Formats: sequence, structure tokens, C-alpha cells
Amino acid sequence: MTATPEPKLLDRVRTTAALQHLSPRTIEAYIHWIRRFIFFHNKRHPKDMGAKEVREFLAYITESLSVSASTQNQALNALAFLYHKVLIQDMGQIGQLPHAKTPKRLPTVFSPAEVGKILEFLSEPEHLQVSLLYGAGLRISECLSLRVKDVDFDNGTIFVRGKGRKDRITVLPKTCIPALQRQIETVRNLLRRDILNDFAGSTLPDALARKYPHAPRELGWQYLFPSRKRCKINSSEGEYRHHTDNSSLQRAITNAIRQSGITKHGSCHTFRHSFATHLLEQGYDIRTVQELLGHKDVRTTMIYTHVTTVRRLNIRSPLDEASD
Repeated sequence: MTATPEPKLLDRVRTTAALQHLSPRTIEAYIHWIRRFIFFHNKRHPKDMGAKEVREFLAYITESLSVSASTQNQALNALAFLYHKVLIQDMGQIGQLPHAKTPKRLPTVFSPAEVGKILEFLSEPEHLQVSLLYGAGLRISECLSLRVKDVDFDNGTIFVRGKGRKDRITVLPKTCIPALQRQIETVRNLLRRDILNDFAGSTLPDALARKYPHAPRELGWQYLFPSRKRCKINSSEGEYRHHTDNSSLQRAITNAIRQSGITKHGSCHTFRHSFATHLLEQGYDIRTVQELLGHKDVRTTMIYTHVTTVRRLNIRSPLDEASD
């Protein structure tokens, strides 16, 4: 009869991951793969397994579930974290397990005209949100988690809490300023109404909420794009307001692309790709674009140089030459 895994193991994973300052999404992804690993091996405790069982699990998800290389690597990272950081256990040969080679695919990029066409089919606040995705090179999570205080009109910048808790400063598009000012006024009016109706405040990370107890009810700490509905974090306190959900913007973009007649497969992230590509085409250096995007490694940014090569060098097809 197989042993049942220690009930509090996943709680230990969450605690350790939080101490390592991993993002909530990464923590949940690690929990997902560790749980699947345990159930794949009939609920054996990970401390009684090692590299052999990890290889078997990775082979299963790769061959039977046909997961992508990036997903396979995520599962491997989760199990490496479990053994190295939580169980503090030598994994034998697991440390030498190679990461799957991720295929290099060029990103889809909208032309400036296509961006303008898509924006025509968006209303507020989605029009402003997409304008920021493209105009400031934001990820969808970065855009929707912006707070009022993150917008610096005087200096023309936006403060971004980036992926992996890496903060950065990016450009504030001048064309967005009027819409941003209207949006902040909308947030101000919403805050006034909320305060009159048992409003506990805007959601904040626990550490910040303890450090700045009055911040949740201050205008600067309100989300720029607040959720329409309030929520309760626990029964003893009032209602909080989080930022709007990703799915609403994703749906709006999908509909706008379809209505515009553009046949490219695009998403929220396509506007960020377009931001980087168009800056390089305008002559900005790769390091500047890297900083604006918040890429840790310049090699990640280099992929956009492949997209810009043909247009930047004005390469002419030999067929066109022969047809002249």
C-alpha cells in the first residue's frame, strides 16, 4: 500500500516560494506540477523519490500529453525547487537533467496602421488599456495592475511593477494623457462612493498593507483600472476592490481584431512586440529597448532585430528586380 504524501508539503512549498519572492503565478504553477508529480507516482512522497521518477514524469507529460518545451521546463523547475529549496535533498542526477530546447519563433507584429485600426473598434477603458500596451510596451498584467500614483505626468513616465518583481520606468505616451486624466477622475469619484459604503480599500500586498495602513483608501494607491465588483478578503473586514480581470481585455482585443478585418493572429502581447519592433525601426538602440521592456537578458530583446531586418534595410526581392 502506497504512503500518502505529507499533508502540509504543499503549504511548505508555498511558504518557501513566498520567502524566495516568487510571483503568485509562479507559485501556483509550481504547486500544480508538484501535485501532478505526486499523483503520477501513486501519491508517493517526493522525499522517497529522485531523478529516476522525475525523468519518468517528464517523459510522460512530453510524450503522452504533448506539452510544449516551455511547459516541460516549467515542470522541471518546479520539481528542482521542491528538492533544492523545500526538502533540502540531494536529487542525485536530477540537477543534470537538461532543459528542453524551446523553438525560436518570431513574434507577430502589428504595423502602426493596424494598431490604429484595432483601436477604432475599442471603447473605454479598453481603448486606453491597449494604447498603454502598445505605447508603453506593457504586459497585460503590468497594465491592469497600474495604480494612480504610478503615472508621472510631469516627467512623462510610468512606473511599472514588472515580471519577477523587477520594477522599471517606461515612457508615458503623450497621446494617452487626456484619457488617463479622465480615468483618474473616474477612479476618484468611485473612491468617494466606496468610502461611503463600507470600503476597506484597494487590495495591497500584506507587507505594504501593514506598513501603510491608510494607503488602501488613498487615491494614489487605487488601481487605475479598478474592478467593477468589490470582494471580501475575510469575513471580519469590509469589502476591497481589486483591478479589473485580464479576461475582459483579452476578449475586447479578440473582438476588435476580428472586426478590423486583420487576419494576423494577435493577442494582448502582440502590442508589446509591436512597441519593441517599431522603436528599433525608429533607430533606438537595443539596450534602451531592453530597459523599457524590462528584459533581464539582452538576448531576449534581440529577437526583435530579426523582425526589423527586412524593413530596416529596405531589402528588395530579386523577383522585383527581374520584373523591372
